[in-house]
Amino acid sequence: MSGPLRARKRFGQHFLHDPAVIERIVSAIDLKRGDAAVEIGPGHGALTQRLLTAAGQLEAIEIDRDLAASLRSRYASQSTFVLHETDALTVDWPALAHKYSSRLRIIGNLPYNISTPLLFRLLGSASVIHDMHFMLQKEVVDRILATPGSGDYGRLTVMLAPRVTAARLLEVGPGAFRPAPKVASAVVRLTVVQEPPAWALTETYAKVVLAAFSQRRKTLRNALRTYLTAQQIVEQGIDPGVRAETLSATQFAALARAAAAVLH
Repeated sequence: MSGPLRARKRFGQHFLHDPAVIERIVSAIDLKRGDAAVEIGPGHGALTQRLLTAAGQLEAIEIDRDLAASLRSRYASQSTFVLHETDALTVDWPALAHKYSSRLRIIGNLPYNISTPLLFRLLGSASVIHDMHFMLQKEVVDRILATPGSGDYGRLTVMLAPRVTAARLLEVGPGAFRPAPKVASAVVRLTVVQEPPAWALTETYAKVVLAAFSQRRKTLRNALRTYLTAQQIVEQGIDPGVRAETLSATQFAALARAAAAVLH
């Protein structure tokens, strides 16, 4: 479903066209009538009509002006389709949720260059989001689902772990897209934890995790020296000689609480 418009490299565009993959994605999302559905990067609209039909309404966010013009023309007669020609990184998610008096169900085929920044941005508005279904580069999904000690485990894993429940729904080969990307993709469901632990929302938790993973080869003793001494790390039952990728989210929480006590 390539349409007359070409993919733009600066937006990292790869348009989904495989009918079987589209059917599996729509089925997995399982939109219900009245859901506050939002599609990020509808592109040529491979999923758009299916999502609009299922929910009865759809907010679409498209940064590409040519694609936006095409969608605007196609859906001109459908008042339940609302197009935002803007960058998803700038969207006011709480305002969008307020419009529907309902938590958002967000769907998107995210280019690699914005996937991680957008996930962190969405975390900031997690209280107004019910779930997210994203097509991502497979390695990003591997990072989201990684376990402590594995090579894929990192800052993204630790920041998402207490905030969402993640599930890999399907893997998608390059041939399902036009143009075909050089990497495999995967669809992930992120269901927001509506009452996350308080520590997961603190600025100190985010800062400690960021510092710990800023230089992966450093031990905690060196990576966290701005926040904690080696002895203070030991007092949390953690070896200061280990590296960040060996710690669970709850262990990072313990370090963040200790750091907060020191800072205050």
